[in-house]
Amino acid sequence: VCRLWRECARRILRARQRVAWVSALEPGPADSHALVRALARELEKVHVLPQTVLYIADAETFSGHEESHEQKKARKRNSKETAVALEKLLPKRCQVLGLVTPGIVVTPMGSSSNQPQEIEEGEAGFALLFPKIDGVKIHTFHFSKDVKNRVFDESKFAEAGLKNNPDLRVVLLFGYNSWKSGATRFLHQIVNPLNEKSIILAGGQVESFTSLTSENNNAQPGDACGVVGLAFSGPQIQSATVLLDQDVADERAAEAAMQRLKAANIPERNTIGFMFACVGRGYRHYKTKRNMEADAFRKFFPNVPLFGFFGHGEIGCDRIVTGNFVLRECNDIKDDLLHGYTTVMTLIHLGSTK
Repeated sequence: VCRLWRECARRILRARQRVAWVSALEPGPADSHALVRALARELEKVHVLPQTVLYIADAETFSGHEESHEQKKARKRNSKETAVALEKLLPKRCQVLGLVTPGIVVTPMGSSSNQPQEIEEGEAGFALLFPKIDGVKIHTFHFSKDVKNRVFDESKFAEAGLKNNPDLRVVLLFGYNSWKSGATRFLHQIVNPLNEKSIILAGGQVESFTSLTSENNNAQPGDACGVVGLAFSGPQIQSATVLLDQDVADERAAEAAMQRLKAANIPERNTIGFMFACVGRGYRHYKTKRNMEADAFRKFFPNVPLFGFFGHGEIGCDRIVTGNFVLRECNDIKDDLLHGYTTVMTLIHLGSTK
């Protein structure tokens, strides 16, 4: 009987290989963050077994306010308690990456076609739940700056599966403690060796990471600067990114950027969209309209859920990686990947679903 139940469960799980998510858009009681309450309420209703989870929440309410030295200690405790509360809700063998950022981009639960929201202020968050997907491997990584050594040991890339990995397709990178001395230089040391035409790089600078668990280790945020992220490997993965630079300042220009992304012809079923924007954009940048970039994305991708954040710097460029062709380096000129006052839009297709 146990064997039959196990086989039945495996068959069901093999049939459920689409990404799910839990989103929180409404503030509630002060005793816990809205994302903790939403995950506790909704997780049992999600019909996937998460193997990897990426959660992102607003920094202010996740970590509490910071106004004095004493409150700074309280903020760290509160942030850790909130992270632990989230991790306890997830399966023990699940690898988790948690980030806090100044603002959130989230698609409400219920349907991939729901209107994504740019929430630049206030309590919000989401948890992306990646099940085991045939032909796709997702893993977390973490590189912390060593204050005693100015040169980064690039052998750590291979250990993290970011080098000597012919199936590597997408790397989402998130720098933290970017205000620290040497943080920008360290980020260049991580990004530059990975800057190849055959790999999509996207992400940005966040306030901090709050969770990082994997099969090999559990990391805690410290005082040093560093980079955390997710790597997506698998021959079936297709991806594309576009950069909305400082000159993109009205609805027509934003839609033109989405047309470039649409032209990449990335399949839209079993695909996730990411938006990594500068805190200086949003309604402050466009002035006449809120939710401008998320609305432009939805116009061209009506059935792709969109997630992301407003941060302190962006990583990405115009690039396409699909199974139809391989881009080879024709010269030594590398794309510029580190930006400010921009938005990076990304599509990640995880293959056909069963």
